[in-house]
Amino acid sequence: VQLQASGGGLVQAGGSLRLSCADSERIVSYVGWFRQAPGKEREFVAAMNWRGDRKTYGDSVKGRFTIRRDNLNNTVYLQMSRLKPEDTAVYYCAAGTRYSSSRYHLLGAYNYWGQGTQVTVSS
Repeated sequence: VQLQASGGGLVQAGGSLRLSCADSERIVSYVGWFRQAPGKEREFVAAMNWRGDRKTYGDSVKGRFTIRRDNLNNTVYLQMSRLKPEDTAVYYCAAGTRYSSSRYHLLGAYNYWGQGTQVTVSS
């Protein structure tokens, strides 16, 4: 499975961005987004299962970010709104096959990782 993340960039605080993660095969059960700011640990952002009936979000992004999937194109999107400077980080998409939604927030739940895409929010 190959994951390709894109859509990062520079945006002003309060603005929006949409990240995309294309996966090469239809064998994964769930896809998640994580982020890592300089000097910090990788943080869970959002995840969803293939069917879309299980979605979970990190506390810091609830109500501002939305994860959704386009099954036709094998692409997962992270719509980010009301961005804050503290959202600045490298964002990674990841995919997994082995765990239930109760573990989607865990790094170890993911078998596959894409390269990151930089999101910078200016104040």
